[in-house]
Amino acid sequence: MSDAMRNREVIIEFIPVGQIVRVSAMDVRTLTEAVISGPANTPEFILQRNAVRRLEYILKKKGLIS
Repeated sequence: MSDAMRNREVIIEFIPVGQIVRVSAMDVRTLTEAVISGPANTPEFILQRNAVRRLEYILKKKGLIS
């Protein structure tokens, strides 16, 4: 996790849908959400890491973090 995301509270949600898993990451402070999906056999920590990275990208794009 990058320094920009280290002190932020993020809620992670995993929803299995057949052979894929839908992963949501939501920043509590801004209520910004990022959603990714991946194969169901992918390790959970990798899916979580990718969801948080996408959330960080969205927050930076909106100018909410630097």
